[in-house]
Amino acid sequence: MDKNMQKYLEKAQVLIEALPYIQRFNRKIIVVKYGGSAMVDESLKQRVIEDVTLLKLCGFKPIIVHGGGKEISKWVGKVGMKPQFVNGLRVTDEETMEVAEMVLGRVNKSLVQLVESLGVRAIGISGKDGALLKVEKKYSQGQDIGYVGEIKDVNAQILHDLLEKDFLPIICPVGLDDEYNTYNINADDAACAIAHAMKAEKLAFLTDIEGVYKNPEDSSSLISELEVTEAKKLIEEGYIGGGMLPKLQNCIDAIENGVSRVHILDGRIPHCLLLEIFTNKGIGTAILHQKESRYYHGE
Repeated sequence: MDKNMQKYLEKAQVLIEALPYIQRFNRKIIVVKYGGSAMVDESLKQRVIEDVTLLKLCGFKPIIVHGGGKEISKWVGKVGMKPQFVNGLRVTDEETMEVAEMVLGRVNKSLVQLVESLGVRAIGISGKDGALLKVEKKYSQGQDIGYVGEIKDVNAQILHDLLEKDFLPIICPVGLDDEYNTYNINADDAACAIAHAMKAEKLAFLTDIEGVYKNPEDSSSLISELEVTEAKKLIEEGYIGGGMLPKLQNCIDAIENGVSRVHILDGRIPHCLLLEIFTNKGIGTAILHQKESRYYHGE
């Protein structure tokens, strides 16, 4: 058999391997939290958007929730302000909120533009639109950190309407309180709240790490599957620290609020979403309810 034919057969094999996953998740909602390096590197950005577009064309119902932390810090610096953080959360005064909203709006429309260029209809909205995200003021361990919001309500109807009309919603994490003040929302929190409200089948976090490690110093300790009880145990025993702690806590909350599966993926790997969702091996960490398996083995 010539080399070309072998190459085509391998491609066919990859497509067949994806079939049970396509069947299993057809018409299911998947929320993708998009952040980290994959937002800054243009070629990675293109790959992520290609992945999400392919999921849409395979019959999934993806929703993108994006952050913009690195970009916000860059612009805060450009206008001569100094970014401030308390317990890992950005302190957001009025001026910072103005910059954050402008930057997030810019990021939002650039993602819409990319999706549209691949032939899929996208609509970019912020949490202000149609009161999608209602918030109250968030405190960090009792400290006032400015206009940072805790989501108290998600108007899921807007997203259901957009999905029904075959749009791909791209959401910017800004919301309003009861007095209609503008608040910045942590994008991980926004993705979790939206996945919960939409009863999503999957929630995928694109990050700058390969997944959850038993020992962060040892790359061979990557955990590919984690039940909620095991995840809680890792936290209790002090294995999880730094930025992974709130992320893993968010994953646990999402599972306990009805999301079927949560994935933590390394967004620096091209096409990480497709590898995780469509292959038997997977690449990141999948967090599941007890007695569930991430792999379907052709069921």
